[in-house]
Amino acid sequence: MEFTRELDHSKLMERLNVLQENHREMSVSYIGESVFGRAIPLVTLGDKTAQKSVLYVSTHHASENICTSVLLNFIEDYLNAFDRFAQIYQINLRYLFKMRKIYIVPMLNPDGVEYRLNGIKEDNPIKDRIIAYNASQDFSTWSANGRGVDLNHNYNAYFEEYKEIERERGISNGKTRYSGEYPESEPEVSALCNFIRYNADELEGVLTLHTQGEEIYFKSKEITPDKGEHIGKIISRLTGYKLSRAEGESAYGGLTDWFIKEFNKPSFTLECGSGENPLPVSQTMEIYSRLKELMFTFPILF
Repeated sequence: MEFTRELDHSKLMERLNVLQENHREMSVSYIGESVFGRAIPLVTLGDKTAQKSVLYVSTHHASENICTSVLLNFIEDYLNAFDRFAQIYQINLRYLFKMRKIYIVPMLNPDGVEYRLNGIKEDNPIKDRIIAYNASQDFSTWSANGRGVDLNHNYNAYFEEYKEIERERGISNGKTRYSGEYPESEPEVSALCNFIRYNADELEGVLTLHTQGEEIYFKSKEITPDKGEHIGKIISRLTGYKLSRAEGESAYGGLTDWFIKEFNKPSFTLECGSGENPLPVSQTMEIYSRLKELMFTFPILF
């Protein structure tokens, strides 16, 4: 089955539950909850005894939730190949399952996705405030979380420097760009950071999916971890995306910046697809086809 629909949190959970019922080799747990109490799912593929793991994260931004569908396509392809004792890109899935865990957070920002796809509900306790932040009742381009914080600026990486930019440009709570009161102020980011810290010894690398631009970011300011550029070149070859340097507001407070700065291990932001956010769902399979080999190969690059 090809996942090409825009999924809100409830539809995502329905699909994950079906997959888990049909595939014992997949587990679904939770890293925490969003501002409004939606569980943030964590999919684990791989044997619990595996000594190394990688992490895939998508939908920091509600306007980029096409990436959730991309990850669901990967999960299903992995499970189907495992069931068939198959190889994909010369990788034996039984071997991959035994030797590597793949952790997947398919939707970090469920509240923001709810706003964007279903609008804001009357019972939302901060409804009027959010509509004011958005300057409209049309939430089709909303990116932030449930209280107007951009999750990919909420990590403790050059946070104070970005606060200076916010003051200069008058950035505050809204549908994008506002970093929050302090690093990890948002429960979604705090939950992910705590999960990473807990698993830091085994966690070898991170892939974060965003849209758009078909670029790969692999540095944190001037910090390039061991193997970072080498693996970045492999990612570029596998996807056709170009290695780039984050500039302007994009260079502050993101997961890739924080993971590299905190652990000096490789982390990569992939800006998937082309066009203007939110990308049309018709790009889902095109994006996945560009990333598929990477997603199966990435765990064994370490």
